[in-house]
Amino acid sequence: MGAHAAPGKQGSLTVALAGNPNSGKTSLFNRLTGSHQHVGNWPGVTVERKEGLCYFAEPPATVVDLPGTYSLTANSADERVARDFVLHGGADAVIAVVDAGNLERNLYLVVQLIELGAPLVMALNMCDLAEGRGFAINVTQLADLLDLPVVATCATRGDGVAELWETAERVAREGRRPRPLPYGRQVDEAVESVARSLEALPELTGEHPSRWLAISLLIGDESHLPPSKEADPVIQHALATARANARHLEDVTGDTAEAAVIHGRYGAISGVYREAVVEPDDAHLTPSDRLDHVFLHRIWGVPILLAALAVMFQLTFWVGSLPSRWLEAGCTRLGGYVAGLMPRGPLESLMVDGIIGGVGGVLVFLPQIAILFAVVAFLEDSGYMARAAFLMDRVMHRMSLHGKAFIPMIMGFGCNVPAIMATRTLESERDRLLTVLITPLMTCSARLPVYALLAGALFGPRAGLVILSLYVLGVGLAAIVARVFRRHVLPGEEEPFVLELPPYHRPTLKGIVVHTWERAKLFLQKASTVILAGSVIMWFLSAFPWGVQVAGEHSYAGQIGKLLAPLVAPLGLSWREAVALMFGFVAKEIVVSTMGVLYGLGDQAQPGDIGRIIAHGPLTPLSGYAFMVFTLIYTPCLAAIAAIRRETNSWKWALFAVGYLLLLAWIAAFVIYQGGRLLRLG
Repeated sequence: MGAHAAPGKQGSLTVALAGNPNSGKTSLFNRLTGSHQHVGNWPGVTVERKEGLCYFAEPPATVVDLPGTYSLTANSADERVARDFVLHGGADAVIAVVDAGNLERNLYLVVQLIELGAPLVMALNMCDLAEGRGFAINVTQLADLLDLPVVATCATRGDGVAELWETAERVAREGRRPRPLPYGRQVDEAVESVARSLEALPELTGEHPSRWLAISLLIGDESHLPPSKEADPVIQHALATARANARHLEDVTGDTAEAAVIHGRYGAISGVYREAVVEPDDAHLTPSDRLDHVFLHRIWGVPILLAALAVMFQLTFWVGSLPSRWLEAGCTRLGGYVAGLMPRGPLESLMVDGIIGGVGGVLVFLPQIAILFAVVAFLEDSGYMARAAFLMDRVMHRMSLHGKAFIPMIMGFGCNVPAIMATRTLESERDRLLTVLITPLMTCSARLPVYALLAGALFGPRAGLVILSLYVLGVGLAAIVARVFRRHVLPGEEEPFVLELPPYHRPTLKGIVVHTWERAKLFLQKASTVILAGSVIMWFLSAFPWGVQVAGEHSYAGQIGKLLAPLVAPLGLSWREAVALMFGFVAKEIVVSTMGVLYGLGDQAQPGDIGRIIAHGPLTPLSGYAFMVFTLIYTPCLAAIAAIRRETNSWKWALFAVGYLLLLAWIAAFVIYQGGRLLRLG
């Protein structure tokens, strides 16, 4: 290789080559530049610098061969050189050269290049060798999942090199950068939080990609901040945000923030790889691969998932029933104690029936909700929850439901509000809106008290399976609604599915406890605010005009219920259930406290009486199941409606969600009740 005059000054375009050692990057560099190369050292280091002129271009363009590295963490001089050139070297495009036969390992560098916001094209090199080993790579699918052009090449023979260069020129001309890959909900939320704190630093984010800078601060790398950072309150706020999020990740995952980010990268890579690559039978298998051969099996994967969910709900009901009875007894004694201290009258009725009876009727289900949260946290932290989403995508993708939608939908099992907000991770406006509209069909924890009360009272030992059927029904209806909406309301092409599949690992007790407490705390906050207010309002409507029978036909609640009774009569429900559902507009937990008052005997109703009254009176198993189905589907709580309005920026879609869910709930409950009667099921 002879010396050549400053190629960077002669070429109209600068393209960098990045890749792992032994990926064929040097062969590609030689193929592009031939003898028109220049070799020297990078400034300040002894790392070799290669540049050359590519005569595929007109005028000739500069090609820079970056040092071969496995990552861009800047732990070595090679890594720092490669990273800094991509950030500050003025490359118009970067070609990521990957070994097709070791694609999963090579993609780690590609993921980091995406973080750096580089205009990127991938050279899928040595495809001939990969095919000879039995690998089948769907290049189009790989390009869609990574959101960047992918060109199959064989640098030693020159196959695909001309197409690769034309693609790199187009990417450089358009300046198109791939979208970030998801690293998992916890990491993505932490990164987004830090990135928002950097929005007030346009001079910094203009020089560095905000997502990459946020990740750097999250893992403790502050080397890119200016020397004046100690005196800048905005930077100090960003650092405080980064450190707080890092501590939160450590508490939740049991690992350092850096380890959590690394796991997130590998999870995203694994999801892409599984979608786009079919391996030969004799490929090397990791322990996670061996487990996935069982849990992601084409035939047995879904039955295993359903069995796991059945165990989860049965465990929730059986184990949680004992502490729930303790709380029930405590609320009963507290109500009796307060009633004994106060004279009979409206104030005593408010305290005993409205506050203790209403809120207590919901709090007795806290142990069951906490157990559900703990089991879900275990599944999330072990890595199986991501597999559950992956498995369900195989079923639901055929029904036009976007695979990535399962991330917020799974979150919806905890609470619909953050689940609706999590749809921001979907790049397509159409897909995001579709997911917002169907997420309320996921059974949130607020509905669980209703299920637990009715299923326990009406179905006995089969309660867990009945509750599971409601969760499955919600997912199935979401799939059907998504298909209908995709065709008639929000038509358009679907986005490719990317889901992180992190390696399996043993969940930590601390992580499970943190997860459970965070979610249970939200439930308690709602109990102390929304549910309390709703219970008081419900008590007023039930107890007044003062002197009438509590929750009787002549109370305000009874009068409203009588107006609604004709609407719910075809569902096997009375005016009392209509009133309970009406209060469910505020928060689904209030349905239970409302029923506690409406089914109570005057002002002596206690939370423990509700189940016994239901078991011997107003509802049959068939009408009770119809009631639970209506509760599953109909209008989400006020907070969720507000979230829909905020995320869609339109009251039109919020009201559309209210209307279609009410209609769907009535139709489903009607079909179940009337169909069951025809079949003589009740």
